[in-house]
Amino acid sequence: MVLVTPTGCTKTESTQPVAPERVLVSSKLIGEYQANELRGRFSGALAPVQLFVRYGIKVYRIEYTTTNTDGKPVKASGALLVPNKEGAMPLISAQHGTIASDAEAPSYYKSGSEIYTFGTLFAAQGYIVAAPDYIGYGASKDLPHTYEHREGLATASLDMLRASREFLAGQKVNWDNRLFITGYSEGGYASMALQKKIEEETGNEFNLVASSLGAGAYDKTATMRYLVTSRTTTNSDYNRLYTWVLLTYDRIYGLNRPASYYFKEPYATRVAQSGRNASISVSLNDAFTDSFKKAANEGTDQAFVDAVADNDVYDWKPRTPTRLYHGTADNLVFFFNSQHAYDAMQKRGATNVKLYPIRNATHATGLVEFILGTYSFFTNPSNL
Repeated sequence: MVLVTPTGCTKTESTQPVAPERVLVSSKLIGEYQANELRGRFSGALAPVQLFVRYGIKVYRIEYTTTNTDGKPVKASGALLVPNKEGAMPLISAQHGTIASDAEAPSYYKSGSEIYTFGTLFAAQGYIVAAPDYIGYGASKDLPHTYEHREGLATASLDMLRASREFLAGQKVNWDNRLFITGYSEGGYASMALQKKIEEETGNEFNLVASSLGAGAYDKTATMRYLVTSRTTTNSDYNRLYTWVLLTYDRIYGLNRPASYYFKEPYATRVAQSGRNASISVSLNDAFTDSFKKAANEGTDQAFVDAVADNDVYDWKPRTPTRLYHGTADNLVFFFNSQHAYDAMQKRGATNVKLYPIRNATHATGLVEFILGTYSFFTNPSNL
């Protein structure tokens, strides 16, 4: 986008866009893959996807400087996929969902990771793809991951974009300056946080064209209240994720509560010993203490309530055409997150946001429709 100075006015420093500081630290070519090799990754039920592979790609590991949640600079990393294609290409910022180990982070580009499969599919269509690891993985693996933390995820993702821009300019890659944003699950939440940050804080730095968000927990306040007051899954894997969010907020916001403040026995001891990996195989509200549930639900624990609310990203007015995908039977990240976001955005006058409920889909089974819808949307962003 071009900054236009009105006729007859004298340009001053205040009218000029401020160039961000350089953040790129290093880059390394991980590998180059031909189109036929990429097609071979998609077999069985995914065999029809081979038709979408048009170009080979180069994959780079990017390291860059960003800011951690304590305000200190930290070196982070991510993967950058560049199609072997002539002519100008758009860029997708692809935020990954929850991962179980550092090896799944995009910058390692390992088989089975999101970036290795679906990220590669978009790159093989002719999109440059930037995929941040987030703080806590890759170059910053010795630090705690900023799990479901609005500012931590958005800042690492934004600085990955800035580092990618520096790299592309240095390599003379023909980026057409169009930017798209996408992600599912934690990636959906991270992408919403990134979109909000770009629109509200970066001025004309990026030409954001469209955003496609899947199954993110955008309304953290409603989600936490639901977990406190309602019977939910007894799936211990799901409960580990909810516990991870709780412990992340406790740490980042300096609440520093003992596990026994949040959890009854025997769960308090398990969480104290194993942290987010503690096994809880009952509805989470049966594992919480009565005093915590009362304080969280009635708002008397103001510090905790404020920490959760600081991570709400659902109630604002996007300028960018935005699709919200969510499975109506999602019992991990509840459908009301996308419904609340859509309703709040409509109330604020956002006519360029559309909700796509995926009927009867769970968190896992809604992914394919989200990916296909995202591809269609990015191909024709005017078709909201």
